Amino acid sequence: MSTALAHHYFGSKERIFLAAMRHILSLYSETTSRELKNVDGPKSRLLAVIRASFDKPNFDRETVAAWLNFYALALVDPEAARLLRVYHHRLRSNLLVALRPLVGAEAEATARTLGALIDGVYLRAALSDETDAEAAERLTLDYLEKVLP
Repeated sequence: MSTALAHHYFGSKERIFLAAMRHILSLYSETTSRELKNVDGPKSRLLAVIRASFDKPNFDRETVAAWLNFYALALVDPEAARLLRVYHHRLRSNLLVALRPLVGAEAEATARTLGALIDGVYLRAALSDETDAEAAERLTLDYLEKVLP
């Protein structure tokens, strides 16, 4: 696509990037929905949300790099900030539905920590080669084993 055509349809590099992030977020949503389709019980639901977060398409190098840029753009761009809030709200909601029956009053704090852990592993992966999807999922599941009854 030529630069002129891209600017005609999107208006700026930021708008092109936001369109790409909307696509990444829709793929993440599809993966999450697919994982949640056959769950039975809150622990199974929680594991499905975590699996979706670290599924191969959601954790490949280009996607992780896009997330890093997305966080930076959300600091200065209202539309990126809105999309990030939507993502955080959906992740929190999915985690809370699963955690409430498992940890009761601790669900809010546990969901907040899990969300931070998931996002933090993405950021670490973007900045180094030390974390792959399997290691990221294992790290998150290790935390869960410590907090679940």
